[in-house]
Amino acid sequence: MTEISTLGEFGLIDRLTDGMKMQNVSTLRGVGDDCAVLKYSADPSDDRRVLVTTDMLMEGIHFDLTYTPLKHLGYKAAMVNFSDVYAMNGKPRQLLVSLAVGRRFKVEHMDELYAGIRLACERHGVDIVGGDTTSSLTGLAISITCIGEAKADEIVYRSGAQNTDLLCVSGNLGAAYMGLQLMEREKRVFESQKGNVETAAQPDFSGREYLIERFLKPEARRDIIERLHEAGIRPTAMMDISDGLSSEAMHICKQSQAGCRIYEEHIPIDYQTAVTAEEFNFNVYTAALNGGEDYELLFTVPLADYEHIKMVEDVKVIGHITPAEEGTMLCTRDGNTFALKAQGWNPLAEKTDD
Repeated sequence: MTEISTLGEFGLIDRLTDGMKMQNVSTLRGVGDDCAVLKYSADPSDDRRVLVTTDMLMEGIHFDLTYTPLKHLGYKAAMVNFSDVYAMNGKPRQLLVSLAVGRRFKVEHMDELYAGIRLACERHGVDIVGGDTTSSLTGLAISITCIGEAKADEIVYRSGAQNTDLLCVSGNLGAAYMGLQLMEREKRVFESQKGNVETAAQPDFSGREYLIERFLKPEARRDIIERLHEAGIRPTAMMDISDGLSSEAMHICKQSQAGCRIYEEHIPIDYQTAVTAEEFNFNVYTAALNGGEDYELLFTVPLADYEHIKMVEDVKVIGHITPAEEGTMLCTRDGNTFALKAQGWNPLAEKTDD
């Protein structure tokens, strides 16, 4: 028997969906993008399309309640789904929330979790329309499905990148990963002082608040979609960065049958991220390339849009698309070139002690 960890998450998905054929004309796009794309209207003049995405979060795998407030967890669980819809250039409209809850959780805990989900929905104009609840023997599990919409000619897939297109990213990268490292360090300190709670040292995140917020309370980048629309720029390919820049760039290139060049010096890094990485003796660009959970947008635009895209606030050009035979490459500051590797965290791998 083959261990699932040898395939990884995406290898397993490829294996399970290999040869899968769609049986309904309403299914326009299935596995392979941030959302499935559906059309139910028989009216040929109706250009609206339905976008559907789902994400599951498991306690002990995707979150640790030692340092994750339930309200923040609910907010994040909704945001990661909104991010998938925005990555298709769509708008999230409805949410289905399913929970598996262990016996240690009380009603007030669920109130806190739902307060975060509801806050996220209020901020993005999304309705909670259903879901399911059940019991769990292994902690808390959250499964959320988001339904969105977009016009047919405005949907952006991962497969549209063309040779010479500019590769762009919103915001900055690596902050969420360094926020996680801070939380894990404080957790280890806390656990070493168990039994002495009253005198235990309290975590001090002064000067690192931005990193903690990026990790615990990410924001889906609706603002970037709006700015691109206002600038008259339609990306040729796009996805959100949940597994790290390296992995997502490789996804776009695979779907578009293309290669890319990413220039290390152009990868946007926040000052707090850089300082914290140095404190941990960690390469900050490794955090950006492979850390994940930034939920920024990675997208391509035609070279002809360069003068327009460089004027869009909080967007940076980090590279360009190349022919497939040139591979997916990282160009470092010292002039060396290396093949990108999807070294992001594999949730299906077994944990080992350091």
